[in-house]
Amino acid sequence: MDVQPDDLPDGLVVADGAGRVVCFNAAAARITGRSREEALGSPLHTALPLEDLDGRRWWQLTDPYRGLAIRSAQPERNLLLPGGHEVLVAARYVRDRPRGPVERVVVTLRGTEARRRTERSHAELIATVAHELRSPLTSVKGFTATLLAKWERFTDDQKRLMLETVNADANRVTRLIAELLDISRIDSGRLEVRRQRLDLPAVVRRHVEAHIAAGEPASRFRTEIADSLPDLWADPDKIEQVLANLLENAVRHGEGTVTIEVRPASSPREPGAAGTAVTVSDEGPGIPEESMSRVFTRFWRGSRRGGTGLGLYIVKGIVEAHGGVISVERAQGAGRAEAAGRPQAGAGAGGEGAGASGARFRFILPVGAPAFLA
Repeated sequence: MDVQPDDLPDGLVVADGAGRVVCFNAAAARITGRSREEALGSPLHTALPLEDLDGRRWWQLTDPYRGLAIRSAQPERNLLLPGGHEVLVAARYVRDRPRGPVERVVVTLRGTEARRRTERSHAELIATVAHELRSPLTSVKGFTATLLAKWERFTDDQKRLMLETVNADANRVTRLIAELLDISRIDSGRLEVRRQRLDLPAVVRRHVEAHIAAGEPASRFRTEIADSLPDLWADPDKIEQVLANLLENAVRHGEGTVTIEVRPASSPREPGAAGTAVTVSDEGPGIPEESMSRVFTRFWRGSRRGGTGLGLYIVKGIVEAHGGVISVERAQGAGRAEAAGRPQAGAGAGGEGAGASGARFRFILPVGAPAFLA
C-alpha cells in the first residue's frame, strides 16, 4: 500500500543532506501557516524557524549536520514558531552508515491543542477530587478528634450521631476513590468486564426497593418489564453501578414518576443479534438541547450543582465496555407539547406516543454468552 506524505495526520518535513527541504506535507503547511511552494527547496532553518521556550534558535542549538556523529534523533519537545505558536517537534537524523554524514533530517510536527486539553482535563479532575475529598475528610477528622478528646462528655445518642456521620463520610470517600479508579481504567481501555448470567429485572426491582426503603414513595416508581427477555451475560457489579447512577439521577434531579422499562432489542453493534434495552425516564424539567452532547462528558452537572459530575461519564464507559450503547433525549412528546404551547401530560409509562417531559436515558446491551461458553 502506497502512503503519501499528505495522508499523514501529523506534519512531515524532510531535508536532504545539504539541508534543503525536499518534502513539506499538507499538515506541515497547515500547522506552520507556510505554503508548500515557499518551503520546498529552502533551507530547513528558514522553512521551520523554530525557537525553544527561552527564545533560542533551535537549529543552531541542535546543529543536525555538524553535531555529534553518534546522535540519531531529537526527542519530542515543545517549540515555538514565529508569533509564539507552540508545536510539538521531533526529529530523526538518517545516516547511510554509523557515524557517517547526515543524509536526511526527518521532522514531525503536531499541534499542542490535544495535549493541552488532556492536561486541562487532568487538572480539573485533580481539582474536583481535592474539593470533594476535603469536606468528608474534614468532617471525619473533626468528629474523631472531638470524640477522642471529650468522649466522656457526650451521651450515647450524641456519640452514635457522630459515628454515623463519620461512617457516611468515609463511604463518600470510598465511592470517590472507586470513581477515580473507574475513570483511570476507562481512559486507558483497561476496564475489565466479568460476564455472568444476570437477572436484570431482579436488579431493577432491588434498586427501586432500596429507594423506597430510603423514604421515596412507592407511587413514584413505575416498572415495565417484558415477559420474555433473552439471557443477559454482563458484569453484575458494573450493571448495578449503571442502574444505581441512572435511578439516582432521575430521583434526585427529576420530578414526578420515574419509569424503568426493560425490553428486548437488537444488539447495537451486531444487526440481527439479540440485545436488552433499559430505559429510565422522569417527568422533570429535562435536559436543554444545547447540553445533550455534553451529558456523558466529565464534570457535566447540568443546571443543579452537586456531586463530582463523573457518574454519567463512568456509566457510558461501562456500557461501551460491554459492547453496548447509551443515549439521552427528551422524554417522548416533550418537544411537541412545548411547540404547541400546551401543558404537558404526565409521563405515564413513557411509551410510544405518551405526552411527557423530562430526561430519558436508554442503554442497550448485547446478550450473547461469553466466547468460552459458545
